[in-house]
Amino acid sequence: HVQLVESGGGSAQAGGSLRLSCVASGHRYCRACMGWFRQVPGIEREGVAIIDGDDIQDYAQSVKGRFTISQDNAKNTLYLQLNSLKPEDTAMYYCAHNRVGCRGLRASDFTSWGQGTQVTVS
Repeated sequence: HVQLVESGGGSAQAGGSLRLSCVASGHRYCRACMGWFRQVPGIEREGVAIIDGDDIQDYAQSVKGRFTISQDNAKNTLYLQLNSLKPEDTAMYYCAHNRVGCRGLRASDFTSWGQGTQVTVS
C-alpha cells in the first residue's frame, strides 16, 4: 500500500501561481500512474492531471496550458505547478496512485489517496 502526503496548498490571487507536492512512501509499482484530483463540497471529485512511469501526461481540459504535472522518482515526489490561477480552481487537491497504470482521469481507477491540500483563489 502506498502512503501519500500532499503539501503546498494555500491562498493565491487570480492570475497567481502555486506548486503542490506529494511525497509517496511504501511500495510503488514501475507501471504506476500518479495523479492529481480536486473536489469542492457537494461535487464529484474531478481528475486534474495524471502522469505515468514514462512521464506521459494527460490533463483535464479546464487546466490545459495552465497546470503542469511532473515527478521526481529519486525523491518519490509528485508535483503540480498551478499557473494563471482562476477562482474556479478553488478546491481541495488530492494526490492519488494507481498501481495498474494510467487509463484516464477517473478517480475510481486510483486506490491510494492523500489527505488533501486546500487551494483557494480569490
